[in-house]
Amino acid sequence: MGPAGRIGPDGAVVGGPLGRLAGAVDQLRRQLDEAQAHAAGRSVVEMAVGILVERLRCGPTEAAKQLHLLAEQAGSTPLELAAGLVNQAAADKISEAAQDFVARAAGPADQGVGVRLRNTEADALSGTDAAAAARAMLEHELRPLGAVAVAIWAARPDLSLALAGSAGFTDAEARRWRHVPPGVVTAARRALDERATVAYRTLADAAVPSIGQHETGGGRIAVPAGVGGRLIGVLEVCWREELPERSQSLQRQFEALAGLCAATLETWAEAPDEAPATGRLDELARLVDGLLDPCMVLEPADDAFPPRFVIRHANPAFVDFAGRPTAALVGAPLLEAYPLAAQEGGLLGAVEDVHATGAPFRDPRMRLAALVDGVLLTADAYVSVSRHGSHVTVLWRLTDNTPKIARLLHHAQRLGRIGGFEEDLDSRQVVWNDTLFELYGLPGTAQPIPLDRLAEHAHPDDREAVDRFLRTLLHHRRPASTAFRLQRADGVTRHIRVVAEPVHDVSERLSAVRGAYQDISAQHWTEVALAATRDQLVQTEQQVAERHRLVRQLQHAIMPPSAGPRTLNNLDVAVRYRPAEKDHLVGGDWYDALPLPSGQVLVCVGDVAGHGIEAATGMVALRNALRGLAATGAGPAQLLSWLNSVTHHLTDNVTATAVCGLYDPEHRRLRWARAGHLPPVLLRGGSAECLPQVDGILLGVIGQADYQEDEIALHPGDRIVMYTDGLIERRDQGLHASLANLVSLSEAARYEGATALDAHLDHLLRFSGADTDDDTCLVGIEVR
Repeated sequence: MGPAGRIGPDGAVVGGPLGRLAGAVDQLRRQLDEAQAHAAGRSVVEMAVGILVERLRCGPTEAAKQLHLLAEQAGSTPLELAAGLVNQAAADKISEAAQDFVARAAGPADQGVGVRLRNTEADALSGTDAAAAARAMLEHELRPLGAVAVAIWAARPDLSLALAGSAGFTDAEARRWRHVPPGVVTAARRALDERATVAYRTLADAAVPSIGQHETGGGRIAVPAGVGGRLIGVLEVCWREELPERSQSLQRQFEALAGLCAATLETWAEAPDEAPATGRLDELARLVDGLLDPCMVLEPADDAFPPRFVIRHANPAFVDFAGRPTAALVGAPLLEAYPLAAQEGGLLGAVEDVHATGAPFRDPRMRLAALVDGVLLTADAYVSVSRHGSHVTVLWRLTDNTPKIARLLHHAQRLGRIGGFEEDLDSRQVVWNDTLFELYGLPGTAQPIPLDRLAEHAHPDDREAVDRFLRTLLHHRRPASTAFRLQRADGVTRHIRVVAEPVHDVSERLSAVRGAYQDISAQHWTEVALAATRDQLVQTEQQVAERHRLVRQLQHAIMPPSAGPRTLNNLDVAVRYRPAEKDHLVGGDWYDALPLPSGQVLVCVGDVAGHGIEAATGMVALRNALRGLAATGAGPAQLLSWLNSVTHHLTDNVTATAVCGLYDPEHRRLRWARAGHLPPVLLRGGSAECLPQVDGILLGVIGQADYQEDEIALHPGDRIVMYTDGLIERRDQGLHASLANLVSLSEAARYEGATALDAHLDHLLRFSGADTDDDTCLVGIEVR
């Protein structure tokens, strides 16, 4: 063995095995320091991407691209620009709210919401199916929020739901919920139908079935997932305890995850062996829908023995004898809907025998029973049970409705606080039910109060109304009703409505009176509260209407809905403005076309984000600012750069898109630039195309921005149309499809008689097919 080495002047071991070992340790320490510095820099970049996600209202991937684009334009590295963005946002209220949310939801070790979203996106999109995406969401994003399970639902064309992926549930629960038939009201179905986020403090409070209802019955939130305005699925998140306090930051996280779900559902198609086997159920459902008797279809929920049956379908004739809606029963286990069916000789035994043997079962008088709010309701019915493949159909025909009707009447009277009475006028005997004793505040052993003493128990101001009621009933012998204040012996005053009718004997003599009292105190005080706030609501509506009227007048004063063509040098110019149909959607779309001192012609359109008076005033500021800047003779790119500074520094939280063009009449050339806006359309010789998109960020996002500029030579007869997104946007298709439709529509205009510039613009407005009810601006130019 060689020497261990010697000690150098600085205390380090030099030479020998120990010296080489010390050198290796130093090298590893330097590499560790470099890795930590790189990780810190990556964390700063991820935080900056999260800030851009919030400011630009885009996804993490698009925000990362914008960060690198801004860094190139600023001549710095992405890390330097990210550090500047983080420092600038440190004092911003939105950033403070996000930091507070992270401190509450994820703890001090969390690297930030943006980092978790990026990690989730990376793992989800690198997976092989929707289940991998669900696991990535749960581990990276949802467990820090206290969630214990997540489900990704795919919406089917037949209005059913398929479980595309899940995490946190048992395999048996996932198999049980692999398919939800149409008509079953679940949390995910409500989110799809309402096209909005649905949240429940606990799933038990929601009274709707859903996956994991027995395992994770706590808080539940369902967020619709869509692409290009089309809803293709739902993200459902589950908590074991109550739903945590919701905030705007938390809602944005769920919406971002829902967008990731939509991308997942479009990326991975469902495997053939995972497709729900609904063919047999669909055929059987169509068969039982044609029956005139109530019928439901049962399906075994698992492979256990005896099987646990679930109600999968009920035909249109189905009426629950306990009075519950059909939607509350479809999807529920049979023993949850009818727990007493498990009794000996009950419905469950017949279903199990038929499913096992295949022999049909019939009972002309089976006793059916259900528990509703702890009350037992029963009915006798003819029951027929038969097997169809793996499913079982149960058909029943009620033979006696009297027990059910009597019980329902009893509960209706109890819930409605209705007390019935009957008074024999010959014997002076009065009969009350239990509810009426409660309304009067009397014990059940007290003597009922006859009608002729009713005025003694009414408020003095209401005694005249009671007297009119009695005259109509007893003297005129007609049904009567009135409302009065009942003054009870215990000092409590109740608002009561009484309805009564006379009863005649065989000789048409008045022999008795029967009727009902109802406690309407709650309705009375509700009406008082509504009356007290009615004037405030009217005043608020008037203020809102006046606000919308002022916004509309402002828009019309600056931009008339249409203007006839005018000639600027050798250029014909026509404009159109179509306001939103709904006043509260009045937006910030604007256009302009005017000659400049240099002899050039300025043509532009723009769209300020948002609606209402703020958007309209922002539109006025940007339009006037561009007019003033254009007088300097600068090019379109420079004009948009200046206008970006105006938007960022001189307006309050305004962002906008715009396209700006300068036409040179002498050389018939058009120079143009865009700031996040849709490209103009060129119509030449009967064919149309979109001009190439040049780079340019939205106005107002950053203080300094550079814009690219393009130039095109025009010929006599060439026509260019600039427009805002209200012309082409549709909820059911993407942007590329909308632009393609606009190009086709422009080409078809000439063949349908719209040859003039004015007629061309009117043709585009009439047949564009947009369905977002947004403002629309068009500017058309044609070279002479």
